[in-house]
Parts: sequence; C-alpha cells; structure tokens
Amino acid sequence: MNGRTTDIAIAGGGLAGGLIALALRRARPDLRVLVVEGGATLGGNHRWSWFASDLGPEGTQLLDYFRLTRWDGYGVRFPEYERRLATPYRSLSSADFDAGLRRLLPEDAIRCDERVASLDARGIDLAGGERIEARAVMDCRGAEGAPALTGGWQVFMGRRLRTTSPHGVEAPMIMDAAVNQHGAYRFVYVLPLGADELFVEDTYYADSPMLDRSALSTRIDRYCAAHGWEGEPLDHETGVLPVITGGDFAAFQAAHRTPGVVVAGARGGFVHPLTSYTLPFAVATALAIARDADLPGVVLAETMEERARDHWRLTAFYRRLGRMLFGAGNPEERYKVFERFYRLPAPLIERFYAARSTRLDRARVLCGKPPVPVMGAVRALTSPGASLSMRAA
Repeated sequence: MNGRTTDIAIAGGGLAGGLIALALRRARPDLRVLVVEGGATLGGNHRWSWFASDLGPEGTQLLDYFRLTRWDGYGVRFPEYERRLATPYRSLSSADFDAGLRRLLPEDAIRCDERVASLDARGIDLAGGERIEARAVMDCRGAEGAPALTGGWQVFMGRRLRTTSPHGVEAPMIMDAAVNQHGAYRFVYVLPLGADELFVEDTYYADSPMLDRSALSTRIDRYCAAHGWEGEPLDHETGVLPVITGGDFAAFQAAHRTPGVVVAGARGGFVHPLTSYTLPFAVATALAIARDADLPGVVLAETMEERARDHWRLTAFYRRLGRMLFGAGNPEERYKVFERFYRLPAPLIERFYAARSTRLDRARVLCGKPPVPVMGAVRALTSPGASLSMRAA
C-alpha cells in the first residue's frame, strides 16, 4: 500500500533518532522529516545524564530546547575516598524528551506505535503494509546484539520516588561505591530531582547480563532506608548495557548494515566503550547529519560508517581499560580502579567521560601503582574476552 513521501525517514524515535530530527528541524526547517517509533512515546523509559563538559556550545544549545535538571557539581564516594567536583551535571528524562520533541517538531513528523517491518535506501515499510518513500533513510533502532564484540555488562535498576519529607540532598552522587559489591563493581547513583523527589539507581559492572529485579529492588530499599529516605515510588527503569572491550568492529557494522541506509546511535557503534554513555555521541552525530543533510542518502550512509570507524579507532584506550577492569582481578575489588581514578585532576576526568583523553591523560591514568594485579592486567590485555552475544534475562 502506498503511503507518504518525505525527505528523510528515521526508523527509531529513541535518543539518536529524536536528536537527529531536532537537529534537522533547527538547521533545515525546509526539509520534511518523519520519525517512526514502535513504542507509544519517543525515548522509551530512560533517563540520560551527562557532564556539561561533554558537549560543545552547539551541542549544549541543541539540548537546551528540552526541560533539563541542572546541578553545579557532583560527588563520588568509595570505601577509602570521597570527593566533590565542580563540573556541572545535567539530566533529561524520556518524558521531557518526548514532550520537547512533540512541541518542537511538526505534528506530522512523528508516528508512534508503528512497527518497522523492513527498510532500504529508498524508504521504510511498516508492519501494516504502508510504504514510506524517502530521499534518505536512517536506522536508529538500537543494536541487535553484538556477538562480534567482546566485553562485560552494565546492569542497573533505577527508581524515582517522592519522599515524605525534604530529603536534603543538594548535589548528585554519581558513584557511591561504599556499598556491598555483590560480586561485581557496584555503585549507587543518586539524583536530587526536587526538594522531595529522588532518582536512585543501583548499578553493576558485571560479567553476566542477568538482571535480578527483586534483588536490586530490595537493595534500593535498603539503601534508601539507610539514608532515611521514605516515600512513594513513582516509576522504575531497568537496563542492561554492553561494556565493550574489543572485537571485530567491521563484523559488527556488517551485521547492522542495510545498503544505502544511515546507521546511527548504539546501532552504529556511537557509544563510550567503558561508561556506555551515548548522549554526547548522539548529539555530535545529529549535528553532523544536519550539516550534511543535502548529501544523497547513500553518500550520507557511507560518511556515517566512516565516522563510526573513526570513533572505534579513537576509543581504543577505553576498551583496553575495560579489559583490565573485567579481566585483571577480583570482581569485589573492581571499585579500586575508580577509587584511584577519581584522585586525578578534574579536567582529566572531564576529558575521560567525553572520550577526549589526551596522551598525557592516558599516561596519568596508567602510571603509578596499579589498582589491579600486574599479571592479571597482562592476561586481560592479551585475552580475546567474552563475547557480547549473551542477552539479558
């Protein structure tokens, strides 16, 4: 069945797809852009957070179109070290992401509850039989597994709650690792969203993608009780993200490639290998696509593939660190890697999270007494690592 025709059709209305649509709308309002999303809302059920230093002025301006929560610093806590840093921190909920895009994009630019059956360089076929023709097609639907890559997993559960009285938390605690580790690198992440609203997330750098919802929920209960926070849960978020330590990136690209189709987001490999952050790279990709919006779709697809290969090459350092984190020592002592890292200068830490570490930064991270056994680190660096073919239960 014939459907509509558009200039650019985007499959997937998550972070990557939504930001591309917004960047195109701001830079090229003359173009007809359509976002097709299988869920009821854009962005799913997520919360994205980042350091202000992750973005340049253009990227900051793009995200300022949304309702953000902002802080002027954050804290970290470990068994033997605690620190407050002044780097500004930002957070965006998927509800505000959806509301912002619906406000900023034309009404006919969004189609939710529409499953993509297939796509090609000239359009998208919907499950209901409708065909959407486009000059350029973009696939932002998320990665479909990564058996060609190796690594571990970041497993988490987040809870947003309304406290019965003001909680008194003034700044984010992005890494509280002074907690029982439970066989992984575990930390609790706390965001004060309002005087009586908190987001509390229990996170694990684990060898397995298994997510035990009951256990994590109970641990969040205990953490909140220990801090005197009582209240009503408003919603929950769970996730299992790959922490990439190596593998065959060409094979990963081949597995997610449709000839002539632009691939972006995690599906394109635009992710921080060690932190699993995607937002800074989704912003940069959206701005790059908006600048090259007049290119033929096939050429734009090739350009983005090359951009992804450059990103893979430039983030090799973080994959090596990931191999040492997962393979060098006792999982119960993985926190020591971050405890040592957070003693380093704040500008180095900022560049690390933005995946812009300099040569001197890398030397500073690696020099001195290692927080993991030396022979274990050597074995980890020479080991092929575990395949990311496993899926969350």
